Amino acid sequence: MKLHKTLVKNKPFIIAGPCSAETKSQILNTAKEICKKSFVNVFRAGIWKPRTKPNDFEGVGEIGLNWLKEVKETYKIPVITEVANTRQTESCLNNNIDMIWIGARTTVNPFYVQEIANVLKGVEIPVFVKNPIHGDVKLWAGAIERIHNSGNKRIIAIHRGCYSNHCFPLRNNPNWRMIKELRKLLPDIEIICDPSHISGSPKFIQSISQKAFDLNLNGLMIETHIKPNKARTDAFQQITPKQLECLLGSLINTTPKLLKK
Repeated sequence: MKLHKTLVKNKPFIIAGPCSAETKSQILNTAKEICKKSFVNVFRAGIWKPRTKPNDFEGVGEIGLNWLKEVKETYKIPVITEVANTRQTESCLNNNIDMIWIGARTTVNPFYVQEIANVLKGVEIPVFVKNPIHGDVKLWAGAIERIHNSGNKRIIAIHRGCYSNHCFPLRNNPNWRMIKELRKLLPDIEIICDPSHISGSPKFIQSISQKAFDLNLNGLMIETHIKPNKARTDAFQQITPKQLECLLGSLINTTPKLLKK
């Protein structure tokens, strides 16, 4: 399986933005602060949020795509959001969203992934695929292969850790061996790390990020919110744009590339 290796090659590829799009002002103000520096490559925000309980905040829906487009136009930065079904995928394509990611809850279901792959047939939009919640590497590789079989070769894996009852104080088990196993199955794959979901707390994001770079991962996806304590989802693990700047600047051997104007 051959993949394009030009999207994140030879650079720490940084995706940052809030877990969820909540209001237009929240999105634009967060993007404004993030884009003051040149180290962020892509702005992220969840438009549709898969939640365990039906009464929890499940995202603003398609109106949030307009906010992402405004970020894209105002700050000249690509934007990305999560999709979990065909309708959401089609909405992103119709609204010229630059990139999409498939979340851990969707990766576990080959039927959902295949349906998304069918929509993406012949489309070269970059697709990021998170590992499944319970750490099945073959299931992760299978999801990537389904997207690849649609004709799309612009695929990047996201390592976000795995659910475990024994990973305290982290939210998820880092399970770094998955990286080695995925690389054996898919030698051409590029991988970035989601330290926010592994950590579950700002105080662990730096060490998890450093470990990701030590393992030669290609970048990071970090949840960043203008007011994390007011966030409607994942409030405990998001950081401010200023904290993001300080965190990235602290990573060994990355500062010149990340902070260069």
